[in-house]
Amino acid sequence: MIKGPVLVTGGAGYIGSVLVRQLLRKGLEVRVADSLRSGGESLLELVEMPNFRFHKVDVRNRPEMAGIVKGCRSVVHLAAIVGDPACKKEPELAIDTNVKASKQLYEIANEAKCGRFVFASTCSNYGKMPDPEVYMTEESALAPVSLYAETKVEFERYLLGQSRGNPCKPTCLRFSTVYGHSPRIRFDLTVNEFTKDIFLGRELEVYGEQFWRPYGHVTDLARSIGLVLETPPEKVGYEVFNVGDTAENYTKIMLVEEIRKVIPGAKVKYVRKQEDPRDYKVGFEKIRSKLGFRISKRVPDGISEVVEVLRMGLLSNPDDRKYYNS
Repeated sequence: MIKGPVLVTGGAGYIGSVLVRQLLRKGLEVRVADSLRSGGESLLELVEMPNFRFHKVDVRNRPEMAGIVKGCRSVVHLAAIVGDPACKKEPELAIDTNVKASKQLYEIANEAKCGRFVFASTCSNYGKMPDPEVYMTEESALAPVSLYAETKVEFERYLLGQSRGNPCKPTCLRFSTVYGHSPRIRFDLTVNEFTKDIFLGRELEVYGEQFWRPYGHVTDLARSIGLVLETPPEKVGYEVFNVGDTAENYTKIMLVEEIRKVIPGAKVKYVRKQEDPRDYKVGFEKIRSKLGFRISKRVPDGISEVVEVLRMGLLSNPDDRKYYNS
C-alpha cells in the first residue's frame, strides 16, 4: 500500500498528468510541482479534488522545493527538459534542470527523510546496441549519444552511488519510448506523430526505418511508478528497471505497417539511413519477474486511441506547438 503524501514533479506533463490521476484514484494526497512550460490545462479538472495540491515552481528553486517536499513520504521525479531536440535547443537549461536540480532535489528529499525517490529515466541510455541479436538489459553497458540521455545517465549514477544507509531509497525506471493518449497529448513522439501525419493525409517521411526502439503506453509507464511505490523499499531501493514489454520492440517500418492496418492507403516515403545514433532492442524480464509488471496496452491500441481523438475533432489544431516539447 502506498503511503502519502506523494510529490510528483512534472505532474502537468505527458506522463505526469496520467500518474497524478492514478494516484488520486488510490485515495492518496498528491502534491504536484511543475513550472508549466507546456501549460497547465492537463490538471484543470483536478483543482477541486481535496487530495490534490498544486505548486507552480521551477524545480531548480531550492527553498520552494524544500517547503513542498516537507512531510512527503515519496518523491516521483518526472520534471526535466525532455527529449533530444529540447535539450539540444537549450543545453545549459537541460544540464541545470536534469542534473543539478535533480541532485539538489534528492538531497532535499533525503534531508526530509522521504522514504522513496522514483526517477523517470529512459532506455535511450543504451544508445546503440553492439549486437543486434542481443537485447539490452539493466546490466548492459550504457552508451548515451545525446545530451538528453547523458543527463539521465549522470543522475542515475548519482542516485545509485548514494549511501545504502540514507533514509531516502532511490529507484530508477528506464522508460520505453512513450505513446498514447494523455491529458497533455504530445505529437513529437514517434507513434503519435506518425499516426497524426498519416491520418491528416500527408506523405510521411521516415528516416532510418530499420532501426529498433522499445515502445510503451503512457498509462503503463505511469502505472509502473505506482507499482514501485507499492513494493517494499528493500525490494526496489537502489535498483534499475527497464519499463515495457520485450514483445513491444519495433522498427519504424513495423510501426508504419501497424498504422496502415488502421489507416489504409497511407503515403510513406522511406529515406534510407545507414547510421543512426540510437538503435536498441530492450528486454524487460526483470520488472516482469521481480515486480510482476505486465503491460495493459500495445502499440496498435495507442494508434487506435490517437486516430479516435483526431477523428472526433477534439483538437482544433493538432499541429499546434503546445503539443510538442521543442
